[in-house]
Amino acid sequence: MVTNDESMNRFKHNIMEQVCRLEWEGNNDQEHIEQLILDIIPGPKPSYRCCVYKEREIVRQRINLAMAKNPSYNPDSQNIVQVIDPACDECPIAAYSVTDNCRFCMGKACLNSCKFGAITPGDTHMHIDPAKCKECGMCANACPYNAIVHLERPCKKACPVGAITYDEYGYCKIDEDKCIQCGHCIHSCPFAAIGSKTFLVDIIKDIKAGKEVIAMCAPATEGQFGDDISMGSIKEGLKRLGFADMVEVGLGGDMTAAYESAEWAEAYKEGRKMTTSCCPAFINMLKKHFPDQYRDNMSTTVSPMCAISRYLKATRPGCVTVFIGPCIAKKSEAQDKTVPGNADYVVTYGELRALMRSKDVKFGPVSNEYQESSIWGKRFATSGGVANAVIECMQERGEDTSGIKLLRAAGGNECKKALTLLKVGRLPEDFIEGMVCPGGCVGGPSRHRHISEITKARENLLSKADDRKVLENLKNYPMDKFSMHRDGIS
Repeated sequence: MVTNDESMNRFKHNIMEQVCRLEWEGNNDQEHIEQLILDIIPGPKPSYRCCVYKEREIVRQRINLAMAKNPSYNPDSQNIVQVIDPACDECPIAAYSVTDNCRFCMGKACLNSCKFGAITPGDTHMHIDPAKCKECGMCANACPYNAIVHLERPCKKACPVGAITYDEYGYCKIDEDKCIQCGHCIHSCPFAAIGSKTFLVDIIKDIKAGKEVIAMCAPATEGQFGDDISMGSIKEGLKRLGFADMVEVGLGGDMTAAYESAEWAEAYKEGRKMTTSCCPAFINMLKKHFPDQYRDNMSTTVSPMCAISRYLKATRPGCVTVFIGPCIAKKSEAQDKTVPGNADYVVTYGELRALMRSKDVKFGPVSNEYQESSIWGKRFATSGGVANAVIECMQERGEDTSGIKLLRAAGGNECKKALTLLKVGRLPEDFIEGMVCPGGCVGGPSRHRHISEITKARENLLSKADDRKVLENLKNYPMDKFSMHRDGIS
């Protein structure tokens, strides 16, 4: 059985795949793009929408996103996450609606409860004027038959920071000053009307130009493709795709844990509370919604992605670094040019699969294993993993961690609550590990499988990892050749 989400992903990923094929073939020009649109939506009858012309316009805007461009009607936007307007017109404009359960009762408690004159009697039941409704919910609470329902749009419901509103025509609008680029709205939309910019075309161009393009696979990668696809399997598959090499970002987890633990130890002695620096959506939440806490409480250590990118750029000058993971917000982190040496591009697992199909490459089991990270770095991908790795580093240095109080906040609402407590000075814990995705990175919006399947396969793969220590592992790498400070200061 094909679910609605699978059907939408197949539609989106097919467009990305075809755009990649055009780029590999050197045919990514306007003439071939127009032909591609006709090939995907041949007509004359529509398959998804009211007419083939709307369907073709949706495909055209999705091709723009697949080429890292903004939709044509939003040319100046800096956001990674974008709304495809032609696809966003099927949700109801009204937040509160009267259902057929309305008995048109004599008491009319709903009408009497409304202070804004939004409710009037209709022919057969009460009517709510969306232009007057203030969405207070008093009418729904007053109705004795529960005949008034709150129709909250799934994209708005998924947004943890209230960045989504609607215009007078019902189109979804993203407030870029509030958006933390977490991408949770993308997969919540049942009409595939929200997407993110994709950098596959740029990566193909760099590979074809002969540049040393190196993949960096997130710790969440293990388990995404089954328990027979190890990091060694993924490394070999990426090389067949055209990447010069692959490095696991769990090694960057070791690097971040080592340096962040030193910061934690100093802050703990000073009685200063701190937050982690690994989840880009959490950092965006800090920057935009808690700027004082971003300035005063956030760790200055770079994320594992940035750490590995800086390591590669220091040891392999001129290389192009590509992060692969389940995270949409990593794209915004890579685009933040205030943090030098970060990844050049970010690719999600769905985008990676589209890229692989465009070259007819598949992952398969291999005999040679590959490990550069400790188990602590590998477990950065799950809730609590960052904090556990930091504590492990402190203990490896012989420091007493028995009195440290940790708050492991996973999910946007938990993160917001933790930062609110920090802001008002009522946070009892010493440190916050913030991850906007429930369960951590393995629960990211662009994970490849259901989280239960990933967890099972992941535990099987991680059970084969050796027991190397974090600090001992880092002695094998030139940590003096690059900075672990977010500003690039040694």
